[in-house]
Amino acid sequence: MTPHTSPTPALRTQSGKLWLTALWACVGLGLIGGLLIAIAAAWYYPSLPELDKVTRYQPQQAMQVFTSDGVEIAQFGSERRTFLPIAQIPPLMQEAVLAIEDARFREHSGIDPISVLRAVVANLTGGTRQGASTITQQVARNFFLSNRKTAERKLKEAMLALKIEKSLTKDQILELYMNQIYLGHRAYGFGAASQVYFGKPLDQLSIAEMAMLAGLPQNPAYANPITNFERATRRQQLVLGRMRTVGAITEEQFATATAQKLVIRSPLQVPVHAEFVAEMARQVVFERYGQQAYSQGIKVTTSLISTDQQAAYAALRRGVLAFDRKLPYRGPEEFEELPSDPTEEDAAAALALKDYSDDEDLRVAIVLLASPQAVVARLATGETLQLQGEGLRWAQAALGAKATAPLAIKRGAIIRVQHVEGKIGWAISQWPEVQSALVALTPSTGRVRALVGGFDFSDQQFNHVTQGWRQPGSSFKPFLYSAAIDKGVMPSTVVNDGPLELPGVNGGPGWSPQNDDGQFLGAIPLRTALAKSRNLVSVRLVQMLGVQPAREWAARFGFDIDKQPDNLTLALGAGSTTPLQLASAYGVFANGGHVLPPVVIERITDAQGKVLFEAPPPPVLADMEPTVPERNLFITSSLLQTVTSSGTAAKAQATLKRPDLYGKTGTTNDSVDAWFAGFQPGLVAVVWTGYDKPRSMGRESGSSVSLPIWIDYMGRALKGAPVAPFAPPPSVMRDALDDWTYTDPPENGELIRLGFDEPPAEQVK
Repeated sequence: MTPHTSPTPALRTQSGKLWLTALWACVGLGLIGGLLIAIAAAWYYPSLPELDKVTRYQPQQAMQVFTSDGVEIAQFGSERRTFLPIAQIPPLMQEAVLAIEDARFREHSGIDPISVLRAVVANLTGGTRQGASTITQQVARNFFLSNRKTAERKLKEAMLALKIEKSLTKDQILELYMNQIYLGHRAYGFGAASQVYFGKPLDQLSIAEMAMLAGLPQNPAYANPITNFERATRRQQLVLGRMRTVGAITEEQFATATAQKLVIRSPLQVPVHAEFVAEMARQVVFERYGQQAYSQGIKVTTSLISTDQQAAYAALRRGVLAFDRKLPYRGPEEFEELPSDPTEEDAAAALALKDYSDDEDLRVAIVLLASPQAVVARLATGETLQLQGEGLRWAQAALGAKATAPLAIKRGAIIRVQHVEGKIGWAISQWPEVQSALVALTPSTGRVRALVGGFDFSDQQFNHVTQGWRQPGSSFKPFLYSAAIDKGVMPSTVVNDGPLELPGVNGGPGWSPQNDDGQFLGAIPLRTALAKSRNLVSVRLVQMLGVQPAREWAARFGFDIDKQPDNLTLALGAGSTTPLQLASAYGVFANGGHVLPPVVIERITDAQGKVLFEAPPPPVLADMEPTVPERNLFITSSLLQTVTSSGTAAKAQATLKRPDLYGKTGTTNDSVDAWFAGFQPGLVAVVWTGYDKPRSMGRESGSSVSLPIWIDYMGRALKGAPVAPFAPPPSVMRDALDDWTYTDPPENGELIRLGFDEPPAEQVK
């Protein structure tokens, strides 16, 4: 064993000199470096920008659209931001950010020497690389500089940080940071991020949720919980640890937060689907303010009621999908090649699905394995599903060996699947081709409570509620009946539902109108005629009235007279209307005879709350002169009540179990358009269903396609509303047949029979 020997005094003296030399060298280099930095600072300082961007902060805020009860339905703008003053940001949220980003924020003057030294040591010794930028430096960078990692940028950043600290308080700096920082998925600031990732305001977050948000600034694009939940969770746990270390939370709070299972809001989840109304609002604001509409924090309040709107959206979707399942399965949307190597399958499936838009109801999936007994498919979210039994029944023909190439479901097929409640679970579905629209309004104010312009806005932006001019069919008949009642035709009047031959013009082809069932009932009361929607009766009513007077009477309800035919096809609803116009017209029955313009946009304000536009308040109906007499409205409504109790819409009262429902089905030739328009005294709703390019829906009708959607919506919208049928006014009484009639008949008296002694036939143009 070699004996240990101590260094000689000469060696110790030589070593000490070396250390002293190294120390002086470091000091010299430091002085030189400091001098160079000082020179550079003196050079750059005059060119530093003014601080107006931060001292007079005007955050770029997207245009927001809300329901009348305050639920946000859309934002328009490149930056999604909800500005929150520092006093409205929960203290614990502030502490979470400071704990992970800048624990000494309250102590330093813009640059933290301790953090700088710690970062230098870590970087020189091979430890975990660390940044040393304070929150103030990050504010300087976000507002004035680029993200390029250069010495010049870092120097300017530090000088700007010192300058900012002299001009603003710590709270002001933190307020800037927490509202300006990008946090992924178009969310700028923690207020917006809270809604994007958790679907709720910042002050409703738990400690665990706050920590998740606080971890986002480091890598918002790739470490957010939607894009990479695992990576975001690791960062969240680090934030919670730092919060415990600095004393922002207790050990018990740390344990609770660490154990909490977070529920991240899917991009497919929307609190209220009102995309068509949001687009209506966007167009109005853009027409007024141009591009500034998307950055000035303009807020639009609509007349929608969030619960009504969501009920309408869900009802329409259920109804359209139920109709679509009556049709044959049309096959996959597309086919993609998948590798045979199982290890490459996941990545290839995810890549293939990126090109297809997902949907919260009709999920897009790629088939991994297909047989008549089972289908294995992968969702865009990465979940693997196994469909079998009832879930395959509708598409069974596409799974057989004889399925044609476009129809066949095989490996690589892009299909739609839908989760069905009950034992079925996941089932094969398809994107529907048919469209539908629903609008509901309050008749006493004209305020639109719900508006769904089509099955899916992202797939089809055409708003069928406001832009879809279609034939109303038999849903137009009540307005003609109202005109006839004004001339003395009463519910007990017997009308001829018999064949009718009408000559054409100048020797042209004539017209023999038919009933939908091809049959004739002969002599029937007017009440029965509307309940059963007899076409021949409607034609005879218009013959009696005259086409032009009938058109003019319809105009009293708000219809465009120039869009209604000037011949007897008027009787069958061969004109044009939109669902919104039809709803407004039915509102006249419900509100006592007043045509009120539909209102969707209630108010527009700027970012400071200043009112830029406000819709006029609803009129006082009692002060207005009705366009249609009260007694006429009551008797016509009583006919519509019979339609919903025992007529073509008998499912309405039978399903909803309330007598205060009034309405009319409508089906045009060859079932091209199917309608149901109806109301309860406090709510009007109209549903239309059809194809964009008009074609037959087969043997469907308004009662089989649109009425179920109306019932579904009204069942939810009227929940808890008291039953309130119309009370008879003093100007009506019961006749000898116990039906309603006027107390004082019109000048020509009450008509007892109509259409048996035919008037001269009016020619068909």
